[in-house]
This record gives sequence, structure tokens and C-alpha cells, in this order.
Amino acid sequence: MKEKNRGLALFTLLVYVFLLGPLVIIAFASFEPGSILKFPPTGFSLKWYRNILEVKMFLTTFNTSIIVSLIGNLFALLLGIPAAYALSRFEFKGKTALNAIFISPVLIPGIVLGFTMLKYLIVAYHLPIYAALLMGHTVIMLPFIIRVVASSLSNFDFAVEEAALSLGAGHLKTFFKVVLPNIKSGIIAAVLIAFLESFNNVDISVFMTGPGVSTLPIQMLTYVENHFDPTIAAISVLLMIFTAVLMFIIERLMGLSYFTKR
Repeated sequence: MKEKNRGLALFTLLVYVFLLGPLVIIAFASFEPGSILKFPPTGFSLKWYRNILEVKMFLTTFNTSIIVSLIGNLFALLLGIPAAYALSRFEFKGKTALNAIFISPVLIPGIVLGFTMLKYLIVAYHLPIYAALLMGHTVIMLPFIIRVVASSLSNFDFAVEEAALSLGAGHLKTFFKVVLPNIKSGIIAAVLIAFLESFNNVDISVFMTGPGVSTLPIQMLTYVENHFDPTIAAISVLLMIFTAVLMFIIERLMGLSYFTKR
């Protein structure tokens, strides 16, 4: 029994090393004082973290990524919350097919989806690049909004809503005063998950960007084509910390939502 537990512990350790090893290597390499990315580093320096602020395109594309993710998130919320509510609350013909349509952006390979959007939104309909980029990110965020909000609604007792309606509250007032406050933590978690998906997206953004409009991940790819210094490693470390903090918040919110409903 002990040998079996030791084998399982060793296997678990190897899995963690396989998953976290590259991240640790990147983190250490970001402190390399030389002008070439290498591991192990020959010293310790923070100059490549300072270099991030000196490259204007990193700051510009970071702002673009933030704006696109936030505005796209707002559009995805306006579409996703009513869709999740309808799918969770009512039974109607074609519900399964409609649900599959909403989830399809996650199932379709990103390259296929991005090329399709490029062909129709930009080439066929001549939408401005910024508008097409925003529309593309809204599409990829929508499934995450719907799934997380629907999951939160699955724990909601709709008898409370019916009670509010029977006491004279209108449907809209009941929705905003009763339903939404009870799934608030699920909505916040959905927003954060969708934001991460949009902010770190590459496969859609690479087709939706163009002259004067780019996102941070695409700018990082462009930078690597011409430079081999540790700047990208430094940005990667900051993005890993940013992602880890948001995921911790999401985990706490989802846990709070689960126990609140209990």
C-alpha cells in the first residue's frame, strides 16, 4: 500500500514538474542581465522589466487589449445573461440546438473561426479592423458568460422569483431586484473568466488585427520575430502573475456562490 502511495506521489510530482517547469524556467530567464535570453541566467537584473515600459508598442497594445476585453465583455454580458436565463428558466422547442449554437465558438478551432471572421467581417463586409476585433472577442467570450451564469442559475431557486411576481413585482423588476443579486458572484466570475480568454487570445486576434490595431499577445509574437532578449520572458512573468491573481479571485467567487446557495 505504501509503495502504491509512493508511486502515485512520484507520478503527481512528475506531472507538476512537467506543467510548472517551463514557467519556472521563463521566470528565472527574465532576470538575465545579458542581451540574449538564456537559462540558467548569468546574473540578476530587472532591466528587462524596465524595458517593457520603454517599448511604446507594448503599452499601446496593452491598452487595446484591455479596452477590447472590457467592451467585448459588456456586449457578451448583455447577450449572455438573458440567454443563460432563458436556457435555465424555460423549456421550449429548439433549446438544445440554440444552446449548441451559443457554445459553438468554444468547439470550433480558433484558427478556423478567426479565418472565417476575417473572410466575412473584414473582406466581405469591409468592417473597420477595430470593430471586427471587438466583434470577434465578443463572440469568443459569449460561451463563457453563458456557461458560468447558467451554472450559477442552476443553484437558484426560481420559486423566489415566482413569489416576487405573485406579490405584484413586474418581470423586469423581479429580474433585476431578485434574480441578478442572487447570482452576482457567478456573474463576476463569468466576467473574469471571459476577460482572461479575451486578453490572452491569439488565434482570433491574429486574423482580426491590422495596421495600427493590435493586441498585446500579437505584439509579443511580432517582437519575438525581431528580438531575442528577455523582455518577452519578463512580460510573460507579469501576465502569469496577473492570470494567477484573477484565477484566485474566480475560485473564491465560485466557492462563495456555491456555499451561499447551500
